[in-house]
Order: sequence, then C-alpha cells, then structure tokens
Amino acid sequence: MVKDILSSQEDRMKKSLDSLKQEYASLRAGRAMPSLLDKVMVDYYGTPTPVNQLAKVTVPEPRMITIQPWEKTLLKDIEKAIMKSDLGLSPNSDGTTIRLAIPQLTQERRKELVKTVNKKAEDTKVAVRNVRRDGNDSIKKLEKSKQITEDESKKGQEDMQKLVDKYIKLIDSTKAAKEKEVMEV
Repeated sequence: MVKDILSSQEDRMKKSLDSLKQEYASLRAGRAMPSLLDKVMVDYYGTPTPVNQLAKVTVPEPRMITIQPWEKTLLKDIEKAIMKSDLGLSPNSDGTTIRLAIPQLTQERRKELVKTVNKKAEDTKVAVRNVRRDGNDSIKKLEKSKQITEDESKKGQEDMQKLVDKYIKLIDSTKAAKEKEVMEV
C-alpha cells in the first residue's frame, strides 16, 4: 500500500516538473522558438485555439519566427492574438505569412526573466512539498488504522523524502539551465 502511495505521489511530482519545463519553454529568452507561441490563443469559430494548430510555425533564422496560417482568413486574427499576448512582439504580415522578429533582450529584461524563472521554480518546489505532505498524511492514516506498522510508516516517509530530494534537485538543474539560457548574450 505504501508503494502505491509513493508511486502516485511521484507521478504528481513528475507532472509538476513537466509543467515547469513547459512554463520555461514559453519564456522568451532572446532566441526564436516555436514554443513561444504555445500560449497564444486565437478565436477560431468561437473556440480559443493555439496558433500552432491553425498555422505552420517555423524558425528560418535564430531571431525570426514565421507563421503561415492554413486559412488566409485567419491572418488578421493571429496578428491580433499576438498583439494582445504578453510576448511584446509586433507581427509583420505580407498577406500570406506573418513574421515575428525577436529583438535582443536588454540586461534589465534578462534580470526580470531570471526573477520569473526563480519564482516559477520556487512555486514548483512548493507544489512538490505539498505532494510530500499529502503522501505522508496518507501513510500516517494507514498507520493509525493499523494497516501498516510504525516501521513501515517511517520507511515510507523516508522514501517520500528521498523522492522530494530527487525532484528538488531536478527542479534546480532545470532552473539553472534556463537561467544560463536567459543570461546568454
């Protein structure tokens, strides 16, 4: 039973880490990446739809993203969605393709991004610790209801802490890699 709890809690920790990686992918680090547009939603027949499902998104140059909508009528809608987003990019359209030039980041903006990176990492660590608390509570309930012994409970809680330590290290290494990428000129 303790193994089941540990397994389900590890799945939750892994999802938290995956979520952090996804958040980091959408942070603009001065380099063009199609994932920058993952959170940009376009109203497509009344349904908010990601740009990458409505158009071909490519990166022909390190500082340029091109967007070719599957339907020409979506061009204006995609432009509006990009303007409304928090990316701070202005789209250039030639009637068939939208080009997004990614400007060089200022030192000040880089520092702001590092703060954001650190905050997201800290939020993820809190989520992992909450998972630990839930798991430990479940193990203690099993011990109280006499389904497992006190030794099994202690061992389960130690294993839970080892899992937390493992995921905190993974979060820190992910954060360090993103910080390095952001501060790279």
